Amino acid sequence: MMKLSHTSIHSVDLKTRMPFRYGIVTLTELPHVFVKVTLNLEGQEQEGISADHLPPKWFTKDPERDPREEIQEMRRVIDQAAAFARDIRADSLFAWWWQLFQAQDAWAQEQAIPPLLAHFGSSLLERAAIDAFCRKAKQPFHQLLKQNAFGIDWSLNESALTGIEWIRLLPDQPLQKASLRHTVGMVDLLREQDIREEQRLCDGLPQSLEACIRRYGLRGFKLKLSGDAEADLQRLRNIASVIREFAPADFRFSLDANEQFQAPEELRSFGEQVMADSELRSFFKQLAFIEQPLSRKVALDPEQADIRSCWPESVPLIIDESDGGWQDLPRALDKGYSGVSHKNCKGVFKGLRNACLVRLRQQQQPEERPWLCSAEDLANIGPIALQQDLALQAVLGNASIERNGHHYFDGLRAFPEQLQQQVLQAHPDLYRSPSHLQIENGQISLDSINQAPFGTPLLPDAL
Repeated sequence: MMKLSHTSIHSVDLKTRMPFRYGIVTLTELPHVFVKVTLNLEGQEQEGISADHLPPKWFTKDPERDPREEIQEMRRVIDQAAAFARDIRADSLFAWWWQLFQAQDAWAQEQAIPPLLAHFGSSLLERAAIDAFCRKAKQPFHQLLKQNAFGIDWSLNESALTGIEWIRLLPDQPLQKASLRHTVGMVDLLREQDIREEQRLCDGLPQSLEACIRRYGLRGFKLKLSGDAEADLQRLRNIASVIREFAPADFRFSLDANEQFQAPEELRSFGEQVMADSELRSFFKQLAFIEQPLSRKVALDPEQADIRSCWPESVPLIIDESDGGWQDLPRALDKGYSGVSHKNCKGVFKGLRNACLVRLRQQQQPEERPWLCSAEDLANIGPIALQQDLALQAVLGNASIERNGHHYFDGLRAFPEQLQQQVLQAHPDLYRSPSHLQIENGQISLDSINQAPFGTPLLPDAL
């Protein structure tokens, strides 16, 4: 029998190194929240921890709302999930999580809270409980998953995976390295010559896209769209020029529309303009996939045609913000989407289930279309959130991982010096200094991630 005997929530205010524009907001500061739990397993207690940013204008995308209200609402869903979590008793961690998921889901429907936002709260409690479980077992997450120590039983919630050896849908071993996909935000500076003297940072980190490619050896990119076709086309031309000049010839990129298109016709029109553009047509041969092009209000509309008709050429399209409810991915796959993004803010067990559904389709219908479970990010940083997310991405086999927290935030300098040094000691392969990930030839090492309980051995007293 397991239960949570205690939960606590603490936040730290962070400032970005530079403005980061995604979707309808330009981010310069936000809270970073830590959730600590005490897990009681058969009478023995173990602490666990999770963490994440509280990013306004991502979970709800309402331009009229005050960002401070949205942050308060994020705290509300975390508090509610913590209240539910403390009252749940179960025979396995998976059964405990499913009870939490259902309770949070029912409450969110009563309160008219979107499921993506609601389950951000339950995901933080889920991650902290998984962390405690792994620490108690003194084994890494990937090993416990292979043993099914979490008690995963898909008959509770996913008929497509019931009765099959679902663990075989995942790689035999977690990845030891991952290639970074570097996000180029909508106000990011592209060339060194674009940086005005008063804008130039003196923190030892690269600032422009050009400098990032040179420093890190990047060959993977994620490009944001604003929804303004003329402005997006010109910015894509400028980005393409930089990438072609400085990146290896085998670069790849994904396109993130962040729900900017309100109708399939708008997306198709933009795609036709891209394909008609002599500067962009060849560049777009390196496009890997398009992420969440349509507003979630229309993305899964059953009245809409197969989503694949929304782009003039054969390109995989995946959902991200539309992946809020339990049935959203199956609906998306049936509408022609190729898959889904994974980020821990949407849940660990849900992410495992989503990856397994995508891999199952790959086995059953290999010729129909590419099937993808991509690795995306909300500018995550250490000392906890980044490492836990990487632990799951390694298990899912996501070799191309969007990471941008090390670019938009000044490393771990917002945290105590002692904690910064503990991170360096725990992850000497991942960090070069508190403000620098060790990125070589566009890759990071996941060795220390895979050896730790759930991404990291750290359980800081100060947080």
